[in-house]
Amino acid sequence: MRSLATLNIGSTTHVVDISGEDNTSLRLLEMGLTPGVEVTVVSTAPLGDPVELELRGYRLSIRRNEAARVVVAN
Repeated sequence: MRSLATLNIGSTTHVVDISGEDNTSLRLLEMGLTPGVEVTVVSTAPLGDPVELELRGYRLSIRRNEAARVVVAN
């Protein structure tokens, strides 16, 4: 399994899980990063942080360390 942080711009995949059981994990779930949802990496900032995603018809920017907690399908 890979993390969302390892994907290249333009990659599309599905969320498998969110690692950890803390406030950050809960916040990622509340923002729509739930198992089964399709996610596309739209862009990254010049230094790689944050990562802009498209899911559920909207765009979401999260920190790279948060993206590393999102387990995605290969």
